[in-house]
Amino acid sequence: IYWTKTVRFLHVAFDTTGDSFLAGDHHGNIYVFDISRNRFRLVQKTGQACTALAFTLRRTTEFLVALADYTIKCFDKDTKQLVSWMRGHEGAVSSISVHSSGRYAITTSSDTAQLWDLDTFQRKRKLNIKQSVGIQRVFFLPLSNTILSCFSDDSIFAWESDTLFCKYQLPVPDCGPRISYKAFAVARDGKSLAAGGRSNLLHLWCLESKQLVRVIQMPTQVRTVRQLEFLPDSFDGGANQTLGVLSQDGVMRFINIHTCKLLFHMGSHDDAITAVTVSPNGRHVVAIMDNGSINIYSVQSLTQELNKPPPSQVAVVSSGGADQDLSGLKVKVRSEVVQRPAKSSGRRTQVKILRPPAVSAAEDKENELPAGLNKKRLVALLKAFGEYPAKYRMFVWRSLLCLPENHAAYSSLTDKGLHSAYLTLHDKYPIKSHKLQRGLQRVLSALAHWAAIFGEVEYLPLVAFPFVKLFQNNPMLCFEVVATVIVNWCQHWFEYFPNPPLNILSMAENVLAHHDKELLQHLVDCGVTSQLYVWPLLETLFSEVLTRDEWLKLFDNIFSNHPSFLLVACVAYVVCCREPLLLCSQKQDFEYFFHHRNNLDVGAVIREAYRLMGSTPDDIHPKTLLSDFTPLTKGQYPVFNHYPEFIVEYQSREREKIRLQEMEYLRERQEVSALRADVVRRRAEEETYYAQQEMLQKAEEQRRNILAQEEEKLTQQRAKLAAMKRELKVKELQLLDATRRRFLKHQQDLRAAQIHRLDQEISRKMDLREQETAAAVQDLEVRQMELETQRKRLEQVTNSFLIPSQPLLCHTFLQLFLRLVSEFLTKRDSC
Repeated sequence: IYWTKTVRFLHVAFDTTGDSFLAGDHHGNIYVFDISRNRFRLVQKTGQACTALAFTLRRTTEFLVALADYTIKCFDKDTKQLVSWMRGHEGAVSSISVHSSGRYAITTSSDTAQLWDLDTFQRKRKLNIKQSVGIQRVFFLPLSNTILSCFSDDSIFAWESDTLFCKYQLPVPDCGPRISYKAFAVARDGKSLAAGGRSNLLHLWCLESKQLVRVIQMPTQVRTVRQLEFLPDSFDGGANQTLGVLSQDGVMRFINIHTCKLLFHMGSHDDAITAVTVSPNGRHVVAIMDNGSINIYSVQSLTQELNKPPPSQVAVVSSGGADQDLSGLKVKVRSEVVQRPAKSSGRRTQVKILRPPAVSAAEDKENELPAGLNKKRLVALLKAFGEYPAKYRMFVWRSLLCLPENHAAYSSLTDKGLHSAYLTLHDKYPIKSHKLQRGLQRVLSALAHWAAIFGEVEYLPLVAFPFVKLFQNNPMLCFEVVATVIVNWCQHWFEYFPNPPLNILSMAENVLAHHDKELLQHLVDCGVTSQLYVWPLLETLFSEVLTRDEWLKLFDNIFSNHPSFLLVACVAYVVCCREPLLLCSQKQDFEYFFHHRNNLDVGAVIREAYRLMGSTPDDIHPKTLLSDFTPLTKGQYPVFNHYPEFIVEYQSREREKIRLQEMEYLRERQEVSALRADVVRRRAEEETYYAQQEMLQKAEEQRRNILAQEEEKLTQQRAKLAAMKRELKVKELQLLDATRRRFLKHQQDLRAAQIHRLDQEISRKMDLREQETAAAVQDLEVRQMELETQRKRLEQVTNSFLIPSQPLLCHTFLQLFLRLVSEFLTKRDSC
């Protein structure tokens, strides 16, 4: 695969088991790697570069990916389906922190942090901050509901995730150098916090006591901490003791935070590491290399020799300087020789064990180039190949220019904010990229705060822009490169301010006169001075006439030689272009020629410059006026006063006066505009009022006509209504009469029905009485017959048994019989 087609991995995220991880490249492809099965597969094609990944959700098959369009998407790795699409950020999402339960997630960008509910994928809360204070990172503490927010001013706050109530704030150390926190790591038990930034110092915080418990000083090779990661251990109960520190040199060093012993390290200058992810179980470490590849390391293999009994204590308390108040906390990291067993495999491992340096500590200077890299060898390499390798060009430039990386001094300049001279930079120098525009504005403002003249130099943006484009991700290095170029390669440029440097231009003209008198005479005959054919090249540093690759190749040679090489290169460019220049006769043709790209071999220009450097007499050689290379000082930037201060001060005062007058003019113009707008508004209101009145009058007449018509219609409707009422009244009376008649008839029918029913009842009762009477008569007849029968029987009995001596008994019997007969007859008569 050619290097131009190589796809670079950008981010890695482990799942909760630690046996598989996701990896996203800059084309937007998301792969899942299974370490235990030693296989991988493509699970998603997003079409955009990912900026952050998270794979520890409650639904284990789902994962979050932040994309370059500032959105966050949730995918399912098995079904490869889009689960949700979350929007709301106005900048690139730099990190995603998932709660230990997997239900919530925090996404962080430079200007805001947002809390999401992963069950509904709805945003619950949003953290907004001031524009002057940026967010470094916001994340959940392990095994708790606490959110830790870290800002660019080194302030750290802890919040309750449910109520977002501020629980506490870690005190910002007011003594010692400012670290400018950039990297953070929390132990698995959530009790220890490690923080690092633009220094080789690490701060170790105890989150239970909210106190700074230790300051760890890394080796001198570490100047900036890019990433911190705790290495989990199954037997430490979450109180992790091994901390991985990734520095600016691409090497990740693992130290013990208690003994401050340097255990081992991964990566090297040749195989630099850009990012590292540690598995939750602590078994594997995945590193994204500088070339875009992924290396997987086994922690067991790395630490098998470290489980032996430890040697003597190696932590040494250091003191001195500005760190007197932290002397009780500060310890240095020392390295020890650790022997590794020989590997049977022939594969080259990326893990190297740190061994003590061969040179003494006194020779380990801050600005010393790496071993085997010195200026003589670099110049020999440059002469052999014509340029430095593109992969290491920025590193070589930083070494050649001996950049001090004064973080504190640069921060003091940037803390002053934007300079008033560059507040409207975008109006005069519009740039399509807002990021480049802000970077150029930031660097120019820092230069203006460093020296007052740089707020007045009109061509300074042209000088700084190529370096801003190269170092757009590191503004401090960009500032120091531009400052170094100004101090060394722009010597004596500002002595004739605000005019161009006539002394420098005269030197270039003398060199051209010595080597090509014919061309110089042609330029003089055409009325073209050095301000037209040398100064455009100098004030733009060749950025207008060369392509990017040509410009880089030229400055490889400029930075590797005496500062006079830049001036000689301008003369070489003119000499190499002598044929088209001799054909030009108009001044505007020369102006166009030195402000646009031309068909020219930059290699020929460089070779001609070297020839001119060696063949120019000493009396006119630029070396006689320009001093040797002088790097910026360590700690503080030097005072720059190589310019007519009274002119700059006068211009500054005049500029301020003009600015105040302009502000007053703008204020008055704004007031006049406001008054004019008020008059126009009032006139418009009056016209609108009269127009409305006329419209209202017409509307009133129309409504009066409509009202008269409506009244006439109403009168007609009332007459019709009266007639309808009369008809209805008549109909109502007719209905009432009919109803009354119907009611009377109904009453009559009811009475007739009642009478009929009474007649039927009487007839029924008469029939019943006759039946009862007939039955009673029959009963009486039967009874009479029975009585008659009984009488006859009694008579017989009486006659048979009647005794003459008992007349009273016979009389009584007769009376009783007669009574019964009388009662029977009475009942018969009543019936």
